[in-house]
Amino acid sequence: MARGKRVARRLGAWICFIDESGLTLRPARARTWAPRGQTPVVKVAGRGGRRVSVAGIVAYRAGRQPRIIYRTMLHRGRKGEPKGFTEQHFAALLDAAHQHLDGPIIVVWDGLPAHKSAKMRALIAARPWLRVYQLPGYAPELNPVENLWSSLKRSMANLAAGTIHDLLRTAKHRLKAMQYRPTLAHGFLTTSGLKPP
Repeated sequence: MARGKRVARRLGAWICFIDESGLTLRPARARTWAPRGQTPVVKVAGRGGRRVSVAGIVAYRAGRQPRIIYRTMLHRGRKGEPKGFTEQHFAALLDAAHQHLDGPIIVVWDGLPAHKSAKMRALIAARPWLRVYQLPGYAPELNPVENLWSSLKRSMANLAAGTIHDLLRTAKHRLKAMQYRPTLAHGFLTTSGLKPP
């Protein structure tokens, strides 16, 4: 991590943490208010195969406000449909982040097969403004994006979305609201135990 910070300082680059997560129609359980002795029960249509995948970036740069960038993908459970973000999707996300942040990028991400494949290495090599570092496999808690997912899922606990499109709309709305609160991104970094660049 320290090496990445030094390189970022020297290049004037953004340090971008990347991770993916998924949401389904089956909501996470959380505490809620109800009359004593009457456990609230909400029925949901948890059809298998339908889910929303989200890839997120939390970007930091010395002297600048942190940024949250995300992309969503809807899975309807159809045959041949990709079940997650592929190398091309990650490349498009990185290109969008580069355009949005307007500067070199240092990516820190986990060991997902799509991150380490020969195709991804070729896509990375074709982008001179990009450097990539991998998080150790035993320390996912070092990635501030994990805290972003935790916050998102906690805010959607006990939500009974009617359709997969309702779930997608709600997730986008919550993520958009987080983009306008840079203190949240600072908190994600602090919670992971890392220091700002």
